Parts: sequence; C-alpha cells; structure tokens
Amino acid sequence: MNITGRIKGITYRFFLVESLQEIRIAEFDISNTPPACIIKDDTHTFAVSKWVSPKRTRSYPFERVYNTLAYPKRVTVIPVIKDEGAVGDRDFIQWDTISLMSLLDVFVVLAYYDKAKKKGEKITSQQFDNEYILTKIREIKQYHSSALHWNLKELKVNLESIAEKVQAAYNKIEKETGVKLHSSNGIAKFKD
Repeated sequence: MNITGRIKGITYRFFLVESLQEIRIAEFDISNTPPACIIKDDTHTFAVSKWVSPKRTRSYPFERVYNTLAYPKRVTVIPVIKDEGAVGDRDFIQWDTISLMSLLDVFVVLAYYDKAKKKGEKITSQQFDNEYILTKIREIKQYHSSALHWNLKELKVNLESIAEKVQAAYNKIEKETGVKLHSSNGIAKFKD
C-alpha cells in the first residue's frame, strides 16, 4: 500500500500554555534549566525545550515543545542516542521526530550526553554537553532560513559527526562509571 499526501498551510491556536522562566544566555546550563524556558541575550530571545530521551513514548516531550510554540524562535534539544547501559535501554532518534518538529517550525539541536552517574548496572542523571548546545544556539541565532532547512542541514551535514561525539562521550562515560554500555556497532549502524 502506498499513501501519499500534501500538507498545505498549517494553522493552530494555543491554549493552556505555561508561562516560561527567563534565563540569560550567559547563565544558561541545559542540565539545570526547566523542561522548557526562555533564553535571552541582548538581541535575541529563544524558547527552548529539552528532551530526556529521543524516544517520544518514554518521556512524553510534546508538552515541553507545545509550551514553546507561542514564541517566534523555538529550539528543542534532543539526544540523538540515549544508552542506559547494556542491561538497560538504548534509544535512537527517529526521522519522524525531526519531521514533526520541522512541521511545527521548531529548530532541532541534535545533542549528546557527556556526563552520567552510575546506579547499579545502569547509568542515570545523564547531562548534555552544554557548550556544544550553546554553540548550536548561537548558530541558530545567525541562521535566517526556516527550521525545516536547519533540521535537514543538520541531518545531512552534522549527523555523522554527532554520532561520533555520542560514541566518544559514551566511551568516556563507560570508563568513568565502570558500567558496561551497549556495543558501539549499533551506533555505527545508526550512523550509516
């Protein structure tokens, strides 16, 4: 079965949107911010949401994204891969997640965790690489095309390097925590 369609003119109104905390970009640390917030510098304002897993059904991130939709420039930070340890889950970002964010005109920062704590045979309290995320937000600040163009560019140009950063970060986390993680073959297959 082959289903095709064309999306024309997306319109929506906002109801029950939470007011978001404002944070100066100089004090921004993705690991210590609320799930959705406003970050500002002297010239730009961004509504930023963060996902704790690339899997939509595990962490229900759509409320966080929804709370940013009333703002003109929206960014969401999504881990490309989340590995909880060889005895735990490992999730990968899916194309349809980025596609939906593009339809909502949300800029996706494909991110990775670079710190974690050991809890039994798994890792927990994973933290994003904040400097990397700030670099991407500064790039978006200078980017004047649509979120769709940004998201496609990130997939085409940067996905491979992000997958390499994920692998390096999880190798470091595995050494630091002593927790065995999933085989790197899965990341290589994902990258391909």
